[in-house]
Amino acid sequence: DVQLQASGGGLVQPGGSLRLSCAASGFAFYDVAIGWFRQAPGKQREKISFIKISDGTPIYEDSMKGRITISRDNAKNMVYLQMVSLKPEDTAVYYCAQGDYSTSASRYTYWGQGTLVTVSS
Repeated sequence: DVQLQASGGGLVQPGGSLRLSCAASGFAFYDVAIGWFRQAPGKQREKISFIKISDGTPIYEDSMKGRITISRDNAKNMVYLQMVSLKPEDTAVYYCAQGDYSTSASRYTYWGQGTLVTVSS
């Protein structure tokens, strides 16, 4: 079974940093893309970043551009999202998803359960 497990969320002060992890299993990791999305309470889901696993090519959406770095570890079937300079408006549930290398959420078939990031003093 395809499984995606997002972790690493938590409570962080404004200006702080977090690294989210996405553990993938049940599929050929090398042949896909992994995307990070988020959804804040009462708001629509938002795209954050994508990475092509085969060569590590990233895409950063404007939502957090300049404050995030996406990376992968093919040996561990892991994708990471390093976030810095976090703001209260970054508070959301963050999801990783597996699909084609695209910025369209509809191209991502399998989704993890999400990890909550709360930015607050």
